[in-house]
Amino acid sequence: MSERDPLRAAVIGAGYWGPNLARNFRTSPDWDLVAVCDLDEDRARRVVGPRSTVDVMTSTAELLARDDVDAVAIATPARTHAPLALAALDAGKHVLVEKPVADRGAAARQMIARADERGLVLMVDHTFCYTPPVLKIRELIADGALGDVHFIDSVRINLGIVQPDVDVFWDLAPHDLSILDFILPGGLVPTGVGAQGADPLGAGQACVGYLTLPLADGAIAHVHVNWLSPTKIRQMVVGGSRRTLVWDDLSPQQRLTVYDRGVDLGQPLPDRATANVSYRLGDAWAPALPEKEALGLMVAEFAASIREGRAPRTDGNAGLRVLDVLESASRSLADGGRLTPLTPAAPASATTPTLETVA
Repeated sequence: MSERDPLRAAVIGAGYWGPNLARNFRTSPDWDLVAVCDLDEDRARRVVGPRSTVDVMTSTAELLARDDVDAVAIATPARTHAPLALAALDAGKHVLVEKPVADRGAAARQMIARADERGLVLMVDHTFCYTPPVLKIRELIADGALGDVHFIDSVRINLGIVQPDVDVFWDLAPHDLSILDFILPGGLVPTGVGAQGADPLGAGQACVGYLTLPLADGAIAHVHVNWLSPTKIRQMVVGGSRRTLVWDDLSPQQRLTVYDRGVDLGQPLPDRATANVSYRLGDAWAPALPEKEALGLMVAEFAASIREGRAPRTDGNAGLRVLDVLESASRSLADGGRLTPLTPAAPASATTPTLETVA
């Protein structure tokens, strides 16, 4: 294939998220969607449509044996991500995997190592990282428009579905953690993780949760997640030494606002031991944001990373950093909310996928 030819993709999993991935691969100039694979043949056929030339398959083994597939996108339950990704990498396919990258940090490390050994791209679909507001926040931080980051407050609350198999941290916080990892220079590497949760319903797991993440240089991040709120809030505040940014994702007319307001700490006065504090009250402005679908930008980045032989913006290591925080949060929660250091687990073996692992 020449560099001008579209890459050829297949989607594994036609449930909740798979159809969105299939649609964006089909409409992207960088890709040709050649197959959709799912245990439920009728469900996969509904995704591709009755008149489509895209193949419908039910066997991942047969799919991975095809020589007309350059990359696969995995949109199956988290417990199947590592086995399917490892099999795809062993078959010489680039891999895009839905978040979380795996259900355990040890499995994610094995996926990253295998991709490196094979010289293939492993990318995680951290969708929010490709939305125009998050791309702009990353740009403003990188350009120094906000100054040094002092604090980040993130709120993701709504009257949500109480999940039977994961707590509110594992259900909602991956969105916020992936964003933090994307916008912070060097990624999300807290000095510790503190998790406090409550189960007022008696559901057997935390339904309301608070994450405290001390960062380098005295900065701090805080994440509030909640299944029980009657109101829906999606908001993040990024406080810097120069300016503060507020992202309200439910305000379509003005999602980002940058405030030239803050606190300046001067030198101590001659007759006082405390510093001279002054308050800056400047203008506020709203950056212009393009209207682009995040998944379209994401599949374009996947193609660019393959063609250019580089790591994608949200690579396997980005997914692993999120998993490390989540696993540390679980340990902190079990320890009464005490601050817990990041203690990554060693890689573990993953089994070869069978038909029963695809959902």
